[in-house]
Amino acid sequence: MEPIYQQDFYINDSCVDRYGRLKPSMMLFYAQEVAGQHCLELAVDYETLAAKRLFWAVTRHRVQITRLPMRGETIHVETWPMPTTKVAYPRSIVAYDEEGHEVFRAISIWVLMNLDTRNMILPGKSGIVVSGTVRGTELSVPRSLLPVVMKNHDRRTVRYTDLDRNGHMNNTRYLDWISDLIPSEYHSVHPLKEFTICYHSEAREGQTLDMNWEILDGPSVQVDATRVSGGESENRVFSAKVLFG
Repeated sequence: MEPIYQQDFYINDSCVDRYGRLKPSMMLFYAQEVAGQHCLELAVDYETLAAKRLFWAVTRHRVQITRLPMRGETIHVETWPMPTTKVAYPRSIVAYDEEGHEVFRAISIWVLMNLDTRNMILPGKSGIVVSGTVRGTELSVPRSLLPVVMKNHDRRTVRYTDLDRNGHMNNTRYLDWISDLIPSEYHSVHPLKEFTICYHSEAREGQTLDMNWEILDGPSVQVDATRVSGGESENRVFSAKVLFG
């Protein structure tokens, strides 16, 4: 089986923002799509794992952007699993435009979860083996983001369309929520250059998240979200740092 999986994606109206640029959530969608298709070839896909009462969950993403692709372009995406660590299955992604120029690259950290208990299962105890490849172009693993005090606050509830087949908020939706915090005027003059997002715990339907955020020098935006329970914020759900040009 080839260690590298490849797929093309046409960027239509549903994939872009109001300025015709590829939405950051779509980068994660493409990364998720190629990872899923590659897992199908490797026989570690959703249905195979579900039969073992397991599922894949992503814990971190880091994406570096050379150029935001535009509406009407077709991009070529490659992905490959990196060597498994003691706790996770890293995966690398790189995307090119039609002329072969790189437009973005990413690294994602995947773990196996028990479908019933929602507890993480270590690779050595899972029985799931994925052979890894190192091409020498991979991004470094993103570090954790420490919580900081931020000036702005927003509150949002997880709804039906935020969910994926695992019954929790899909990782692509976090980037839509983050993008919605920032007004169009800011997006228009500050194109996205890089982002790191850490998923600390799953968000389920009906749960409300407190999002604390701030625009920092760089320019960058930092976001930290916690689950609301009994009117109080507790349990960190996700954190992100987004760098703009």
